[in-house]
Amino acid sequence: MHITPIGIGAWAMGGGGWAFAWGPQDDDDSVAAIHAALDAGLNWIDTAAVYGLGHSEEVVARALQGRPNKPFVFTKCERIWNERREIGKSLKADSIRREVEASLRRLQLDTIDLYQIHWPEPEEDIEEGWTAMAQLQREGKVRWIGVSNFNVDHMRRAQAIAAITSLQPPYSMLAREIEGTVLPYTQAHGIGAIVYSPMKSGLLSGAMTRERIAAMPADDFRRRTPPFQEPRLTRNLELAELLRSIGQRHGRTPGEVAIAWTLRHPAVTAAIVGMRSAKQVEGVIGAAEFRLSPEEVQEIETFLRTV
Repeated sequence: MHITPIGIGAWAMGGGGWAFAWGPQDDDDSVAAIHAALDAGLNWIDTAAVYGLGHSEEVVARALQGRPNKPFVFTKCERIWNERREIGKSLKADSIRREVEASLRRLQLDTIDLYQIHWPEPEEDIEEGWTAMAQLQREGKVRWIGVSNFNVDHMRRAQAIAAITSLQPPYSMLAREIEGTVLPYTQAHGIGAIVYSPMKSGLLSGAMTRERIAAMPADDFRRRTPPFQEPRLTRNLELAELLRSIGQRHGRTPGEVAIAWTLRHPAVTAAIVGMRSAKQVEGVIGAAEFRLSPEEVQEIETFLRTV
């Protein structure tokens, strides 16, 4: 599976009204964003069943109707919900089988290209869940199987059962925990690293301001997270301005610089980039080709190390 360096992230496309929403989202805007990104050459979309409690997958299906060259479609299992929209966790084999059938139905696909365990929870059921994933692959329900948010120990446990195609971890200038052990492990074991939140949920896009954060809808989960609050917010917005100054040298946006920074790491295969409109695509698409110089990487590193 050969994927472009960046892909379409469909988390926010799930819309509002659920626990980890990004606020309301217009489905027409989502479809337009997907079309614009595919027209610009991106060849994969990453979603999950839980995004909008099934809605994101339905939006992806709508966007792909009638498209001549279908992209790879990635989705995830393990996060489940009930009729009261309460989110739970399950890695039981029967649950994963129900989930894949529901995702295939919502996505209007016969096969999912990359099926991923969203979180290693409950931890005691990792082996059961991964065994079920391997069985789905043998049956042809899914082409490749991967994991998301796993640490090294979790991956070792899964690898004892079946090969892991990819890991999806969070990674950005503001979230570098995986550099110590996770990325060296994936690189050593031939596991693709498809990183998410390279712009830290839009914070490093260059479009974020205090005013915009203060005006976020009540159901936008970001306003409740520490990077979007003081004392860290001021520093993070200063970082975004540094990325703006670096980007201006190349005619690139701060967001493209932030994404390119994640792609500089030799273990990183690609980055998932959230897109909510065709206009947003214009501000990130350049990251598929743009690369930072060693001097620019060091410039960012110097800022990050300065307290």
